[in-house]
Amino acid sequence: MSFNWQSFDIWAEIDLLLRLLAGMAAGIVVGWERTGRQRAAGIRTFGLVGLGTAAAATIFSEPHEIDAASRVVQGLVTGIGFLGAGVIVLRKGHTTPQGLTTAAAIWVTAALGCAAGLGDHAIVLSATVLALGLLIIDHSIERRAGRPASSADVSGGGEEAG
Repeated sequence: MSFNWQSFDIWAEIDLLLRLLAGMAAGIVVGWERTGRQRAAGIRTFGLVGLGTAAAATIFSEPHEIDAASRVVQGLVTGIGFLGAGVIVLRKGHTTPQGLTTAAAIWVTAALGCAAGLGDHAIVLSATVLALGLLIIDHSIERRAGRPASSADVSGGGEEAG
């Protein structure tokens, strides 16, 4: 079996690699913030979510495959909710569930990976920056907006519920 160099398109392969790297990089950026806050899901988990969704979305990224791409994205965004649901817990003695922000960040990372896989790098870059900005917001801003401090916030051991 020999490789057909005449049908090899180096630019298509570079584009594919850039799409996968963009999805993984977006996941790593979001995961880095979660790791910094000592959350269970961190750099590797988020990087894999971004890479995996980018790879799946790339399979059907040709203009004539828009219906197939739509179904893949729908399946990914729905299915990733199960991974996110796995990080949400209600601990004994707490009044609010923990892990909601990490679950939402996993879902956003899946959407970022889908955008990367479909080649929309502007969405990947701008949405990653916006997501990171939201994740960096401190609980004190939420309390100033009228949200009461939970016992987890005061002890430093919990994650915001929203």
